[in-house]
Amino acid sequence: MAFATSGGLRGRVLDVGCGTGEHVLLAVSLGLDATGVDIAPTAIRLAQEKAAARGVTVPRFVVGDILSPATRVELGGPYDTITDSGVFHTFADVDRPAFVSAVRSLLSAGGRYVMLVFSDAEPGTWGPRRISRTEINTALGDGWQIESIEPVTMEVVGLPQHEVRCWLTVARTVD
Repeated sequence: MAFATSGGLRGRVLDVGCGTGEHVLLAVSLGLDATGVDIAPTAIRLAQEKAAARGVTVPRFVVGDILSPATRVELGGPYDTITDSGVFHTFADVDRPAFVSAVRSLLSAGGRYVMLVFSDAEPGTWGPRRISRTEINTALGDGWQIESIEPVTMEVVGLPQHEVRCWLTVARTVD
């Protein structure tokens, strides 16, 4: 939220793994052209219902997998900003390059990838896989300029622990 409202989101925005659409709706409330994509049809239906209930006109919510060339064609592009809150860390090391490549293929030249993932500084074993700075640097090593990797906390509703340690990464495409 703080990143978005401080001008961090720019231009045409795509939220990958948008879930029920909160980040898409936030971008639209800031006057941006925003699209959300998620592999879960139920999440997309809930996002559409949430947008309608709020009286928000969203360019679109798409059911799809950005690893699929057909989904990437449907999404169009390029996008100036792609947001990712909790998708990157779902990929195994061997599968992560395909995801990063798909994200990059949807960005404009100099476009920004804004990623929020659980940090390896988060204690315990509950929840998703934790990601280290090294993993982020490795995944975004070729074709990217990392602008920042900052430790942040994310408020999570419905979990025993309400604040979770994360990495907020901002990276820009380079040729």
